[in-house]
Amino acid sequence: MGRGSCKNYKRHSLFQWLLTRFSTPEELFGPLSLKDLEKGIYKRNTKTKMPEADLVFLDEIFKANSAILNSLLTLINERLFYNNGSPVQVPLMSVIGASNEYPEEGEGLEALFDRFLLRFEIDYLAGDSNFISMMKDAGQDKQMPAMTMEELIYLQLLTDKVVIQDEVYTAISKIRKALHDEGIRPSDRRFKQSLSILKARALIRNRQVVSVDDIVILENALWETVDQKEAVSIIVRRHAQDTVIRMLDTIRNEANEIFNSIMQDNSIEIGMEATQKMKALETDLNDLKRRHEERSVEIDVLLVNVKSLQQEILNATLEPLYFNALHDKNEIEESSGIFYRM
Repeated sequence: MGRGSCKNYKRHSLFQWLLTRFSTPEELFGPLSLKDLEKGIYKRNTKTKMPEADLVFLDEIFKANSAILNSLLTLINERLFYNNGSPVQVPLMSVIGASNEYPEEGEGLEALFDRFLLRFEIDYLAGDSNFISMMKDAGQDKQMPAMTMEELIYLQLLTDKVVIQDEVYTAISKIRKALHDEGIRPSDRRFKQSLSILKARALIRNRQVVSVDDIVILENALWETVDQKEAVSIIVRRHAQDTVIRMLDTIRNEANEIFNSIMQDNSIEIGMEATQKMKALETDLNDLKRRHEERSVEIDVLLVNVKSLQQEILNATLEPLYFNALHDKNEIEESSGIFYRM
């Protein structure tokens, strides 16, 4: 089937197909054609279903049952859908999955989970301002970015032309060895496929060559189980030489040290010193954000955490003192009041 523009070809909207739940193959691949069944032909009507989609979003992906799983894996892996026993080439470009849970061992979903090259955990909104903006539907009137299918295909062609230097391959090899030493063994196929991610990251940053710091995105690709995430992240970042991430890690560690010190000794002097240090870290983060605007999202996450720790330090060191009828001439002449110790 030919590829047309989003304007001329309705099927080419960005998320043209959405599955809200897994229940039957009919919802995913289309219903059986009754006319064909009468002739003994087991054929599905795939119109508006996954076999005819370019980009697919699958909600609650790990609720796929065995009746769906085999066809789904073949469709994702080989870009083929068997309809009445005949293989049909599908136009599928990418699949995005979402789930509120990870597949449990023994459910037979490991192969499906392995097919998703990038894996992200999305937490609850950080910071009161973000939560309030969400409650108010702030930004709903903003025009969202869009592109035609031709533009997306062109970007893929440009991605294929991005060059990976030998130093990047060397760094990936060191990451592989370090992961193996920790008992974490991503498949060689996953390492090979991850090269396309590195190329795409470089292209998004207006570069035609992959640099070592692009490797940092592999922290979202090389873990297999949740308990491996932290170790993978540490190893990947260690070899990625990403200056922003190193700075964020340094500030995060320093903020935690400051917070731990005030929890052990919340005296006035320590509290004042800790408050000044946290303000300095906040300034450093804002400076870092100005220098690296393209990294503002991840910098803002730590900025919110630093501000939260700063507030907790203030709460720990601000102690109300009540004075009544102070008669000594050398003391503050107040009959009563509330004073705060810093």
